[in-house]
Amino acid sequence: MDASRTDAYLRRIATPRPAAPTAQALRTLHLAHQRAVPFENLSIHLGEDISIDEEAIVAKLVDRHRGGFCYELNGGFAALLTALGFEVSLLQARVYGKEGHLGIPYDHLALRVRTVDGADLLADVGFGAHSHFPLDLGERGEQRDPGGVFRIAETKEGDLRVSKDGAPEYLLEQRPRELRDFEVGCWYNCTSPQSTFTRSLVCSLVTDEGRLTLSGRTLKTTVGGERHSVELTSDREVLDTYRESFGIELDRVPADPTA
Repeated sequence: MDASRTDAYLRRIATPRPAAPTAQALRTLHLAHQRAVPFENLSIHLGEDISIDEEAIVAKLVDRHRGGFCYELNGGFAALLTALGFEVSLLQARVYGKEGHLGIPYDHLALRVRTVDGADLLADVGFGAHSHFPLDLGERGEQRDPGGVFRIAETKEGDLRVSKDGAPEYLLEQRPRELRDFEVGCWYNCTSPQSTFTRSLVCSLVTDEGRLTLSGRTLKTTVGGERHSVELTSDREVLDTYRESFGIELDRVPADPTA
């Protein structure tokens, strides 16, 4: 991205340009991204094409004021961080299902970020309810975060198992990848009947108090670990909520696969 696109991205997440690509700057950017850019899969249920070309991702996040899922959110964040002088590697991960089974390769995209002050960090703004701040890739003990208690463990094969609150979330391969390597994983998650994303409709943001999530027509507010739910009764309410709570302007309600 050139300087004007970088500045536009920073305005999108309401964050000034950092003086240097430090660990503290990354912490600020990481949280700001999750507060401004929703984790959402609306395009799948609106019949919109999803491209993981860098320019297309940035246009969606910045110009169209939309969010996305991991390939888009972490793909866009990687472009921003690179433009700001961070050393960024794209890493592929397989996500653990509810029964502990691993998903497909390239099921998830996360970022390894190295900073000028020597930090080696896992940045992930595209996994939904995950860590608010980057995790230390070299730390093998507990890492406490507003999003939970995280742990990174190395497997005998050299991969990294990322866990939250004692449950494994994904298995991260340490070999750097390119954005186009994730095209098949993105296609699968957009089209397969077995994909979580084709079987659910979600839009979610980190808030000052916790998290706000619209799942179908259920608006869930999490504050201090307590969750409150409200059912939206009309299409107008749904569209107004997307606009007022998530900054997303839609001309129609996405199809809800659970309805």
